[in-house]
Amino acid sequence: MAGNSQRRNRRTSNKKGATVGSGGQRRRGLEGKGPTPPASMRKGHKKNRVAAAQARRTESRRPAPRRGGPKGTNELVVGRNSVVEALREGVPANTLYVQQFLDNDERVREALQLATEKGLNLMEAPRPELDRMTNGLNHQGLVLSVPPYDYAHPEDLTAIAADNAEDPLIVALDGITDPRNLGAVVRSVSAFGGHGVVVPERRAAGMTASAWKTSAGTAARTPVARATNMTRMLEAYQKEGLMVVGLAADGDVELHELEALEGPVVIVVGSEGKGLSRLVGETCDFRVRIPMPGGAESLNAGVAAGVVLYEAARRRA
Repeated sequence: MAGNSQRRNRRTSNKKGATVGSGGQRRRGLEGKGPTPPASMRKGHKKNRVAAAQARRTESRRPAPRRGGPKGTNELVVGRNSVVEALREGVPANTLYVQQFLDNDERVREALQLATEKGLNLMEAPRPELDRMTNGLNHQGLVLSVPPYDYAHPEDLTAIAADNAEDPLIVALDGITDPRNLGAVVRSVSAFGGHGVVVPERRAAGMTASAWKTSAGTAARTPVARATNMTRMLEAYQKEGLMVVGLAADGDVELHELEALEGPVVIVVGSEGKGLSRLVGETCDFRVRIPMPGGAESLNAGVAAGVVLYEAARRRA
């Protein structure tokens, strides 16, 4: 009896108690994981390594991302004539503000038609609100909002030239404060096959609505880059193999003698009054003068840049 009782106790003690279920994990573990990914997507596979290397090479050939610095605030074009001219010239705008109960003359009708064709936002606002927006300027019931320009980085311009298998042809502006001069230079760069314009980040003209209008639409296809420090930017271009040519009335070389225009070059144009700044002038590989038999002391920055760009295009043809 005692032996039978011990055997029953052993059997009872060997029984498992209540256990927690798997929650279906074992069943899900038996389910399929979908189709096998291609070899080029499987980490560690030879084809995956080849695809990754090709992607890196493609990325290295792309222009550098635009890093022109933080964007500013929207610019406002004020007044009926100015608004209509900006819309005609393709200045990139996002919103046209129209005063409530405005007299509908020919300029207002044209502004509304152009804004509608371009898909701009149309906002109606009371006169006090427009007065506040424009700080009391004579807006005549029309205000056009222009977003900040998306500046390129100076490295973008040489990358564009490399993508086109061309020697870089770049214009840098040193001390140019009139946006109309900047627009004229952009137009000349576009006309003579240049790759872009560089301006200083501070104390210089930027791509305002006025610059856009003067460029006659060419600013849409000719990048403008912004440099934090013009001297360091020129030195960086020199390390890439570009010759830096500064325009100066007392230059050592005449334009027609300059063979550097046939290769990679950045042309530096100073202000009409002061010319090149000291550090920029010392950084230039050449200081070039434009012969002027008529006796003029200097040329407008846009005109001077156009003359040199024409000579560069003629030599490269």
